[in-house]
Amino acid sequence: MGIFKGSGVALITPFNEDMSINYTKLEELIEWHIENKTDALIIAGTTGEASTLTDEEHIELVGRSVEIVRGRIPVIAGSGSNDTRHGIKLGLECERAGADGLLIVTPYYNKTNRQGLINHYTAIADRVNIPIILYNVPGRTGMNIPVDVVVELSAHKNIVGIKEASGDISYLAEIARVCENDFSIYSGNDDIIVPVLSLGGVGVISVLANVMPLETHNLVMSYLEGDLTKSRDLQLSLNAFVNSLFIETNPIPVKSAMNLMNLKVGGVRQPLWEMSSESLELLKIEMGKLNLI
Repeated sequence: MGIFKGSGVALITPFNEDMSINYTKLEELIEWHIENKTDALIIAGTTGEASTLTDEEHIELVGRSVEIVRGRIPVIAGSGSNDTRHGIKLGLECERAGADGLLIVTPYYNKTNRQGLINHYTAIADRVNIPIILYNVPGRTGMNIPVDVVVELSAHKNIVGIKEASGDISYLAEIARVCENDFSIYSGNDDIIVPVLSLGGVGVISVLANVMPLETHNLVMSYLEGDLTKSRDLQLSLNAFVNSLFIETNPIPVKSAMNLMNLKVGGVRQPLWEMSSESLELLKIEMGKLNLI
């Protein structure tokens, strides 16, 4: 089975005013998540601005997170790269830093073909000794993992699941149909958690959970425990806010939302930039409706 069931937060990386990593705030956020029943931490993923972290920052962020968590919930490290050698190096270093698993995005920009994808993931999976979750997000990477490639990779002992963020329910249903039951499917989109669970998904890797950790946990666990009505009602009540969290490139809106809640997580690293005033007003309206501000 996969690394976790429930709500895995794609944790933001908090920054100081000088844009160095704020480790004091990181500890506060992790403790808050554990108190609010977050089921796993995903560190240095897309939402964690991994693309602007140096390798040294990346590994220290993972290691510090592991130290803070002290085994209470799984820590999954983002370690994707569009350079297979770099992906192997990063995966091994995250494993040495104590990560319980890896989240590995498809190669981006240079992309590859079907066999190249299989070779890339297999090369990493052969070298590490912790479980891997594939990450399919064609809107960012420019490539989709073909279903037959998912099936082939799922046979590897270290490849245990997929974070599916294409938003294509038909594609996800086909993966659910053809992969073995022990291959875990995680929603990569907060607006369709319930539909993914209905097709056999076991959880979400969530941006929303940065702001509403307990509600995101409850949404997933209500479904998995059989209270479909509660889960559906939570999904529908949160979706307008979820949409506002993606009104600009993630993690710009979610960090803005957290700062509006006085969580003081700092800004985003360039080339990301602060929200436009128009987008910020729309975000505030949706947050107001949920009494977040």
